[in-house]
Amino acid sequence: MEEKLQEEAEEKYYSKLQWFFMVIIIPSIFALAVALIVATVAGVNVVDKAKEYSEHIPFLSSGKHGDEKKIEIVEQQLTELRAEIKVKESSIAELQAKVDTKDRQIEKLELERKQLEKEIDSLVAIQTENKREFKDIVKTYETMSAKKAAPIITQMNDKEALEILSQLTSDTLAAIMEQMIPAQAAKYTSLLSQNSDKNVE
Repeated sequence: MEEKLQEEAEEKYYSKLQWFFMVIIIPSIFALAVALIVATVAGVNVVDKAKEYSEHIPFLSSGKHGDEKKIEIVEQQLTELRAEIKVKESSIAELQAKVDTKDRQIEKLELERKQLEKEIDSLVAIQTENKREFKDIVKTYETMSAKKAAPIITQMNDKEALEILSQLTSDTLAAIMEQMIPAQAAKYTSLLSQNSDKNVE
């Protein structure tokens, strides 16, 4: 009994489905095919018309326009980001140029400092050599006889004579002064006295 009822239910379902195809689907397809043939014969481009109508249907057209809008937004963002990157690159280049300039200035100052140090070392060496030579000169006058030393000193300019006389021992100085004429001895005595006063001050 149940099997019979089930068979009857299936027959009713299939009969309804057949009716739907026979009455609605097949006639609709036929009508659409006839309409397409008529439109084509009449010179209407069916494909272009279909595209045109689909653009006016909201759920069909929104996807295409939405994608175009998204692409446009992304392209605009890319353009803005590229412009920002160019600005940053320009700033970096400017800062790099300043750093390079500073580095060159530092190198130049370092070279100048080294050059000045060399000049100082050279002057100190010359000064040391001069002091050594001057001591040797003073030593020579210390060992030289007063009779020979006195005429040589009187031929020097006052500054040179004063430098040597001021470094001699008091005994050697007195012996050389005795060999000078009184006027010369008085002059050098006065110069030595003035130099001594300056040193005290």
